[in-house]
Amino acid sequence: MTAQIALPLDMPGRDTPSRIVVGAANLTVIEACQQADSWPFRTAILFGPARSGKSLLARWFAESGVGEAVDDADSMDETALFHLWNRAQESGTPLLLTATTPPDGRAWDVSLPDLGTRLRAALRLDIGEPDDIMLEELIALHAEARALPLSPEGCRYLASRAERSHLNAETLVAIIDRLSLERKAAPGMSIWREALEEVSGSAGPA
Repeated sequence: MTAQIALPLDMPGRDTPSRIVVGAANLTVIEACQQADSWPFRTAILFGPARSGKSLLARWFAESGVGEAVDDADSMDETALFHLWNRAQESGTPLLLTATTPPDGRAWDVSLPDLGTRLRAALRLDIGEPDDIMLEELIALHAEARALPLSPEGCRYLASRAERSHLNAETLVAIIDRLSLERKAAPGMSIWREALEEVSGSAGPA
């Protein structure tokens, strides 16, 4: 079973999910964010693959009043990040940083020694790839964000044949939306299969 967290903030714009799907891939992260006072130095680094909801979780964390969050911390000026970390320590405010998981799976390279030492001491949180149940929910959520009519049967069909990744779920729905608009037709089996072929080169078993 999956659950969803409603985002406690307005997020206008087409294609933007209004909720966070909670499943096996991110449940541990959610639970850890609810216990931020127990983090080492009250700091955690959230890693995850592209489009896995790191930014949404960071905004949820900050807007929920649990602590402060910095999205894409691995691209931030190191001196500024070091001062931010120190301020968070002085105020006792939990600090959540997000970063994209590098190919080797390790934390990003930090040239400032003092900052590197502090980040290595932080709690590491990782978002994994979704299982079939979570992938189905993600497809449904992206379809809802686009006001795309996609039945539960359609979401189930697509999830059982698509690559298990957050990015793939979003890309697949975008392709279905485009094909539906091009054909001026509600998405059905032929569009689902064509979208699967386009995103992965194979529609899988019929």
